[in-house]
Amino acid sequence: MTTAMPAEWEPHERTWMAFPPPNATFGEVGGADLQRARVAWSRVANTVVGFEPVRMLVRPEDASAARELLDPRVQLDEVGLDDSWLRDSGPTFVRSELGDVRAVDWTFNGWGGQSWAAWDQDALVARHVAGLAGVPVASSSLVTEGGGFHVDGEGTVLLTETVQLDPDRNPGWTREQVEAEVHAQLGTSTAIWLPRGLTADYGEFGTRGHVDIVAAFTAPGEVVVHTQTDPGHPDHEVSAEVAELLRAATDARGRRLRVTELLAPVVGEVDGELVDHSYVNHYVANGVVVLCGFADERDADAARVLAQAYPGREVVLVDARDVFAFGGGIHCITQQQPA
Repeated sequence: MTTAMPAEWEPHERTWMAFPPPNATFGEVGGADLQRARVAWSRVANTVVGFEPVRMLVRPEDASAARELLDPRVQLDEVGLDDSWLRDSGPTFVRSELGDVRAVDWTFNGWGGQSWAAWDQDALVARHVAGLAGVPVASSSLVTEGGGFHVDGEGTVLLTETVQLDPDRNPGWTREQVEAEVHAQLGTSTAIWLPRGLTADYGEFGTRGHVDIVAAFTAPGEVVVHTQTDPGHPDHEVSAEVAELLRAATDARGRRLRVTELLAPVVGEVDGELVDHSYVNHYVANGVVVLCGFADERDADAARVLAQAYPGREVVLVDARDVFAFGGGIHCITQQQPA
């Protein structure tokens, strides 16, 4: 039976998230960093639940802390967790030709076996979520994460060479083998490969090139691209290369892509460290676009661009600086289950 991943802007049953546990990234219980993360994640959940149901995975010992911060409408599900980037450790939901929802359980190995990562429990999360959702699950031998691809719902998928062809993720896999497995699981037929991701994403807590901070479909044939206007910033060259490549690309329906530039926030460094703050890393839920905010002068411009890209949806800016400080954005911590 063929399956296909619906586009993110199609109707959702709910959103899945995970409550930050103590670990190497967030620090220990009682620490300021862990509390910052929990407040930031809760801010996102409390925004989304105003538009669609949210289910939050939480370690049993963290349930009371979660309940203190979360809107009472957010449903808690107690599960063992190593981390809380559910876009990556959770399942990808697809729909069969009969219309029923299914889950894909990719192989997860901590973003290519990162030295700080633990994934004994997170490798099981996709199956846990599928069970909680009451949907069948299919396993894939491909090591990838939900932030490593983006679909238009009409047969096209964006991929990044440094993720899918990472020797620490998929040693020995060819581009053709990756494409065949991605197409088989996502129901896509055309892959558009980007050479790399944003520069800061190759730092200690990076993913080595997730596409969902670089480029994203906003409709069939339409794509937004992170655009760094400062010629002195290393992402100036990266974003120019990606935009040029996408303008020359055709999708599964034979359309040339219409590329809209999403200007990067003006602030490119925090405490002397390069950051990959990006408005591309937004989340589309029922009736809303949850947009990463950075208290930056370009926040409002990004909101206007995305309001035009998603007509009829409310655009809500949510401060994402503390999410990015731990290695990702709003899209990275959310996972949609299609209706």
